[in-house]
Amino acid sequence: MNTTISIPVLNIKELLRLQEKPEPFTPGDSRFWTDPYIAKRLLEAHLDPTLDAASRPPQLIDKTVDWIIQHLDLRLGDSILDLGCGPGLYASRMAQRGLKITGVDYSQNSISYATKKAQEEGLPIIYRCQDYLKMEDASQYDLVLLIFGDFCTFDPESRKKIFSNIKRSLKTGGSFIFDVSTPFFRQHAGLKNGWYAAGQGFWKPGKHLVLEQGFAYENDIFLDQYIVIEENGKTSLYRNWFQDYKPETIRSEIQANGFMVESLWSDLTGALYHEKSDWIGVVARKSAG
Repeated sequence: MNTTISIPVLNIKELLRLQEKPEPFTPGDSRFWTDPYIAKRLLEAHLDPTLDAASRPPQLIDKTVDWIIQHLDLRLGDSILDLGCGPGLYASRMAQRGLKITGVDYSQNSISYATKKAQEEGLPIIYRCQDYLKMEDASQYDLVLLIFGDFCTFDPESRKKIFSNIKRSLKTGGSFIFDVSTPFFRQHAGLKNGWYAAGQGFWKPGKHLVLEQGFAYENDIFLDQYIVIEENGKTSLYRNWFQDYKPETIRSEIQANGFMVESLWSDLTGALYHEKSDWIGVVARKSAG
């Protein structure tokens, strides 16, 4: 008995086109963060204490929360906005310390988990599923957080919008704390260049092939690109863009967008900055006017 096997025909011309070096911040598949399967895998990565791909380890999150509260001398009832809050790892810890927390994230999956968790723990946290490029909060918060390099993934115009939204949302004298990666981090991470096949993986629930590429650009811009080919031949393109910073470049961008740089650190646990740091932790304050 003969068995006919249907093998999908790969569009090599299309694959070659997708592997060409794109212009900086050219988007990939727009469903990256809202794809139901990928969103589920991202949440799993956030909650796995052995992984630091989506969130930092629990002990480091604890140290970060402790340092932020102590450094800014935060008091009971102070109002905090946690942007890109994910499943509420920082928000829940801060709420347990008596701070008034609002968490915003683009992933409904993460927000649903965080909301349920807060209800179970009796924490009065407000969670919103929202693109923080579109938020309109005004003069509400003593502090805004944007942690684990989220700021680095946006193009220049979007970063200006983030600064504008955060400045509007802060009370007079309010602070903005965030962290950015440096070129030294990229040296350690390296540029991706390879492929692998999976029966089930991060990107897809079924059999698929992943082509990984990394591109470096001027001005410390980098791209991690993934071309994912499913068993039926369907192709998806995912891009993670990164704008890395040196102290002088992040200072310049902060000041150009209406904030004063209060201090720079090697992380957000209070480690003193050194010139080969992988990260720059930033404490900025809303300028007058």
